[in-house]
Amino acid sequence: MNVPTIFDASRLELFCRHVFERAGVPHEAAVMVAESLVQADLRGVDSHGVVRTQIYLERLEKGMVNPLANVEVVSRFGATALVDGNNQYGAVAGNHALRTSLDIARDLGAGIVGVKNSNHFGTCAYYALKAIQQGFALMVMSNASQTMPPTGGVRPFLGTNPLAVGVPTGDVPFILDMATSVVSRGKIIVAAQKGERIPLGWAVDKGGNPTTDAEAALEGSVLPLGGAKGYGISMFIDILSGVLTGAGFGKYVNNMYENWVDAQNVGHIFIAIDISRFISLEQFKSRMDQYIAEIKAEPRAEGIDEILVPGEIEQRLTESKRKTGITLPFKVAAELHAIGKKYEVDLDAAAL
Repeated sequence: MNVPTIFDASRLELFCRHVFERAGVPHEAAVMVAESLVQADLRGVDSHGVVRTQIYLERLEKGMVNPLANVEVVSRFGATALVDGNNQYGAVAGNHALRTSLDIARDLGAGIVGVKNSNHFGTCAYYALKAIQQGFALMVMSNASQTMPPTGGVRPFLGTNPLAVGVPTGDVPFILDMATSVVSRGKIIVAAQKGERIPLGWAVDKGGNPTTDAEAALEGSVLPLGGAKGYGISMFIDILSGVLTGAGFGKYVNNMYENWVDAQNVGHIFIAIDISRFISLEQFKSRMDQYIAEIKAEPRAEGIDEILVPGEIEQRLTESKRKTGITLPFKVAAELHAIGKKYEVDLDAAAL
């Protein structure tokens, strides 16, 4: 089968948007979902990119996601608010929560918004970038379905529960976006799809034994970042995202690949800070630039050409892929080609 594997980012995003629209997703929601997927690929986070298109559509087709749901603020008090995603796509619920947190921060200096009844919402960096573009600092967290055991355990109980911190600068924004596992489960999924082995230390099989077999790892558990410390941070995120908001937590966050009966009920937390309530935004950016420049000027270890800061690699990848295109594994490209045929959207139009 002659399927292209290199795509223009903007046209690939348009392809995804049209597919979701043909599948019954309203225009505004389809724009958000497509944007979040393609941005992940641009930043090199392939595990959260267009590889997720297939599962997003499958859950839509089987009634596990409601693309027509009204995302709403169900309570607001002072600097806090709670958003009910009503089983809408996670990117839609997440964008609503982000806007709400920024609106509150403009009024009060900081906004803390929880989300319940959501779904997988893409990368945390997707929201951090939007906040940065408006001159805000943002911390965003989400829980996820069980893929990681508690330290000392064997069976998955916690998700890889990611968090991101985004801060504006005068140049490349600071964005720390990380899972609380050694690696996100999505990367193991991608490795399994490619038929590749994974590094030792990423995961254990279902018997709790270290493994380099991606398929065995998917049947087992990913491991916490930093041992007990990653386990504790994952719990903390689950408490704020799930226990606090009324969303699922622990084993009550449902796996989107395996559970075809229940909604995911993912929870998120957005914490926005209006920098100008402390010092002017320009002064803050100048101080951040000085801070980063001094870090990068530090003596380097042997063999190290450059000291990098969080978000810098992803920014360079984005700039490069905007010019040269996004290269997808053949299996992912073939999946998109089949999806395009099903919904009568031409994937070839996005190819380079």
